[in-house]
Amino acid sequence: MYRSSFFVLSATATTAALGFLFWVVVARYYSPSQVGLATSLISATTLISYLSMFGLNSTLIRFPAEGSARNGQLTLSLSLVAGISCLVAAAYLLGLPLYGQKLTFVRDNPVAVVAFVVFCACASVNQLTKSVFVGGRMPQTNILVDGLLQGVAKLALPVALVGFGTFGVVGATGGGYVVAALAAVVVMHRRLGFRPDFRTGGTRLRENFRFSMASYTSSLLNLVPQLVIPLIVLHHLGAAAAGYYYVAFQIASLLNAVSFSVGEALFAEASNDPDRFFVLLRRTAVVIAAVQAPAAIVVALGSGPLLKVFGAGYAGQARPLLVAYAIGALAVALNTWVAFALKLTGQLRNLVIGNLVYVAVTVGMALRTAPRGLVWLGWSWGAGNLAAGLVGLVGLFWWRHRQRNPRPAAGPAPVALEGAQ
Repeated sequence: MYRSSFFVLSATATTAALGFLFWVVVARYYSPSQVGLATSLISATTLISYLSMFGLNSTLIRFPAEGSARNGQLTLSLSLVAGISCLVAAAYLLGLPLYGQKLTFVRDNPVAVVAFVVFCACASVNQLTKSVFVGGRMPQTNILVDGLLQGVAKLALPVALVGFGTFGVVGATGGGYVVAALAAVVVMHRRLGFRPDFRTGGTRLRENFRFSMASYTSSLLNLVPQLVIPLIVLHHLGAAAAGYYYVAFQIASLLNAVSFSVGEALFAEASNDPDRFFVLLRRTAVVIAAVQAPAAIVVALGSGPLLKVFGAGYAGQARPLLVAYAIGALAVALNTWVAFALKLTGQLRNLVIGNLVYVAVTVGMALRTAPRGLVWLGWSWGAGNLAAGLVGLVGLFWWRHRQRNPRPAAGPAPVALEGAQ
């Protein structure tokens, strides 16, 4: 678990570090207004990639097919994810006049339309292959593919595409997705023996449909604020504020990667060895607490110097927001840890309820407080994660209580969760 956590976190840190350099370059060559508009499209790309997962990223880790059927499971999953992402991307562009009037310039250029759809498809494939490598106990592969190759490709493009204005930033980010997706498929072919196979026998996709859809629903709810809040900022505070918001959010995402990386390692290892679930659960809680709290303090205290790298305007406007995100990272850690535990214990209803609470609190508070300044969006984020984490924690304790004190049943005894001791 520690090895897996280390490599998952290293991959995330590599991606984030090169992404940090990417945004430094972008901030120097593009105006805050261009950055603000581009970040709204990039946020949409990220959300679309997750929307297209249909929970398959979790299913491929939790319920891998055996033998040659694994090729069919991977082929069908990759094809479905890529196809759905293209449809969702096209629908997003069609609906821009309703929720993103300032972004409709993309629809005026057919090349930009095609490029945006392709970027979304590659981002989706890249997200799914990351789960394949983690489930296959090869998380170190993501350091090369999702970290180095994608990051270097992104860094090489912003200056070359500066003449395209706002879409130059989007094109640089999308170019990184294309490189990473192609490289991931090549590595799967060479290291995992992947061969395209559209046969459905033994893929276990239909049998685990309920788990996939519950994971998909919770992921969808979890990512709603990432699309909605940038639009709230753009509407209430303007394009420049959206740029300041996005840079602070990217730094906060690196901080939150600590808890997510450990949680993903817990999910992979407990799926492979269910008998050690409770041991792994306790260890991950200790690791997250020991690492996340000091990291949050460092980011909060160093928020000014961190943002100055992007320019004096970012340090002046986004510093209070980044401090709020750093404090809220502890709530994000709780929510992340609880969410992975709920998945492993099969508490799919509680998982969805927790994410409903998260969306309601985060978006509702953001809508009410956005006119008061950027910092309130950070507090909204922390409040939503704390509320969801507490709701999920109650469900987890209640499940544990029922495991220890099962009710006598009139009929056949219920089947115990695998790994519950």
